[in-house]
Amino acid sequence: MAEELSYVIINPYTVSKSRTGGIIARLLTRTALDLVSAQMFAPSAQLVEEYNKHVVTDKDPQDRFIQELIRDYIKENFSPDPISGQRKRLMMLLFRGDDAVRKVREAVGNIKKNSPRGETIRETYGDFILNRDGTVRYFEPAVLASPNVEEARTKLKIWAKYSEGDGGLLDSKLITLPTATDPQHERTLVIIKPDNFRYPSGRPGNIIDIFSRTGLAITSIKLHRMSVAEAEEFYGPVRQVLREKLGSSIADRAGELLETAMDLKIDKDTRANLAKLLGPLAGDQQFNNIVKFMTGRCPSECPPEERTMLGLEKCIVLTYEGVDAVRKIREVLGPTDPSKAPPGSIRREFGQTIMVNAAHASDSAENAQREQGIVKVRQNNFKSVVESFYGD
Repeated sequence: MAEELSYVIINPYTVSKSRTGGIIARLLTRTALDLVSAQMFAPSAQLVEEYNKHVVTDKDPQDRFIQELIRDYIKENFSPDPISGQRKRLMMLLFRGDDAVRKVREAVGNIKKNSPRGETIRETYGDFILNRDGTVRYFEPAVLASPNVEEARTKLKIWAKYSEGDGGLLDSKLITLPTATDPQHERTLVIIKPDNFRYPSGRPGNIIDIFSRTGLAITSIKLHRMSVAEAEEFYGPVRQVLREKLGSSIADRAGELLETAMDLKIDKDTRANLAKLLGPLAGDQQFNNIVKFMTGRCPSECPPEERTMLGLEKCIVLTYEGVDAVRKIREVLGPTDPSKAPPGSIRREFGQTIMVNAAHASDSAENAQREQGIVKVRQNNFKSVVESFYGD
């Protein structure tokens, strides 16, 4: 069976209600497909109009009345505000794999009258409420997905065409956040680490769901494979900390081994010298382990020409914005050591060790800005994934 490329659009209302994490978790577990790209969009009127031309079709198993409701919904809820020009945030996910279009559509579900609740994403997060006379009282489809391979191709090429102008990091040029003028408004960085992608699971979505407790807005999302060069720059400030921090502990261990194996008395001054000698060695080894964990490549074995190549491990990079964003995200994340993290925090729930601890978050506004530059939050592979898959 040939691989297919499929998509899910998480609608503006769903994004604003912070339901993205639960939906991502459901998609990853129900489809077991490879999530190959993710991007935030703030659609222009032109994008909405062009996309909407392909919503109502005879090849969609969805009832035509529902299709027309979706078309009208998109025009009303995806378009910029006609007075202020403010655009709406939505999230788009790309999945790749065998029979991807059907699997995604089944997980999303069709919209039906009097349907059971909770089996599909739309049954859980959407609403289709009718009045007694059969007229529509309220309609919220929650997400959109293509009904067939042909339409997936057509629609994805439209979104790819507009992805650079209408998508990416949604800064003040595209959207208006209520807190944007507040002096305490911040943009911070989050990385959902590679340990969450070892096998298909809902972990990435569940982590995003916990971050949603902060009430902050997601303004960018991307799938990223960190290069060795990026990882060394990103974690560069940690190297010296590790050298100093590990020196005393490894000196104590070395002293105990020497005393036991060679019947030597290792005094305080000798242990201090051992710390100076072994600390940098242990710190550099731990630093290399971090780089390998994030990239899948051992930096000491990586040829110079491969240092800037995409890494072998996948992560999700997000930016969150709002008042006091750095502190709020760090509180929900928990301390570096999962064993010391409070119940309900991300690292307590999903972390294993100090290194394999589920997610990273910037510890200051200054570091957030530095880290965003390293992982290039303004760049996204969405367009290149679509174009390379279809070959045109």
